[in-house]
Amino acid sequence: MTTTYADSTTPGTHTIRPGAFGNATELRCRECGAASPLGAHYACSECFGPLEVGYDFPELTREQIAAGPHNIWRYRELLPVPADVASFPNTEPGLTRLVRADRLAADLDLARLWVKDDSGNPTHSFKDRVVAVALTAARELGFQVLACPSTGNLANAVAAAAARAGIRSVVMVPHNLEQQKILTTAVYGGTLVAVEGTYDDVNRLASEIAGEEETWAFVNVNVRPYYAEGSKTLAYEIAEQLGWRLPEQIVVPIASGAQLVKIDKGIRELVELGLVEDTPYRVYGAQATGCSPVSAAFHAGHDVVAPVKPQTLAKSLAIGNPADGPYVLDVVRRTGGSVEDVSDDEVVDGIARLARTEGIFGETAGGVTVATLAKLVRTGKLDPAAETVIINSGDGLKTLDAIAGRVGPKATIRPTYEAFTEAGLA
Repeated sequence: MTTTYADSTTPGTHTIRPGAFGNATELRCRECGAASPLGAHYACSECFGPLEVGYDFPELTREQIAAGPHNIWRYRELLPVPADVASFPNTEPGLTRLVRADRLAADLDLARLWVKDDSGNPTHSFKDRVVAVALTAARELGFQVLACPSTGNLANAVAAAAARAGIRSVVMVPHNLEQQKILTTAVYGGTLVAVEGTYDDVNRLASEIAGEEETWAFVNVNVRPYYAEGSKTLAYEIAEQLGWRLPEQIVVPIASGAQLVKIDKGIRELVELGLVEDTPYRVYGAQATGCSPVSAAFHAGHDVVAPVKPQTLAKSLAIGNPADGPYVLDVVRRTGGSVEDVSDDEVVDGIARLARTEGIFGETAGGVTVATLAKLVRTGKLDPAAETVIINSGDGLKTLDAIAGRVGPKATIRPTYEAFTEAGLA
């Protein structure tokens, strides 16, 4: 297949080099299937549907992948990146640990459970994966500023990646974001803007600015097709870490929904390439009840997702109008899974449960996932005998407000053994 490239981001000032997007060949509309050339496009010119990257993959072996870098670039043949991507300064995310969670499994009466712990990424969330791919696209397309609207984790990842690459970042977040995420974005020295309103308000503003600032790459707006591909690496790693096989069940938190959809895409690509056996798997989505439009649509039997105004402590998942919501519904229905939601109290219990049983301190999104897993078991929607993987997408140190006042010292005592014993601590 012949690869075609779109005109430069700033006409007349930048030429896209051959091989800039690796084995990617086109951008394809997810609604009507129309093809567009590779470039800074995110909406179909025929029907305005969202675009995703299409490929002409070469033959690839497990051994070739294993010989690659100890990060997501070991899968560069499957991503829209050039062969020399690892030579450019980047945060080198990925290959985070897959933890066998026997104690959590026993607590929930599950046979085999794993936690894909993405808090081990450079800025402690899975967003480092998607930003690394988006940064590559931005560089190849000649953009000069890396930008994003964010609920927090993406802000951290964009600011860090831009600092590492030596370019300017502009990050916009809701004004009431957790202070930990504000500080862990601002420390990288980019431009951080707090916007009055919800994430959906921030996103609308970002889309407006993206239309005016030709040299700015908004990672989840005008280079979104490339950005979203980074989530596929979660599927690749899980399969590789399981000995090149698929789990039978996987539970994924939902914000925009892109992570869940791209994990499914990654699985299907591995099967297509013969890297894993084509075995059945079920995909489940997890939301907080205070922002659960996809869960509501799933249970109502709808194909469209009605926007909501988020009201939940799980701010990293608080996207009231999730762009990939309809595609999440397609994936979970096709695989025989479901989408469930849990209360804020259950979210906090989920955070504590994961920490208590496995020593993993997840952020609120992780609490949503663990609590949803418990609900799926309790309601009989998930097979307790089947091998299951859950995603912990970020670090609990970013969302300390969620557990403040709910955990703390067992006692405050004088510095004497007598006081220790009197408090019943011996």
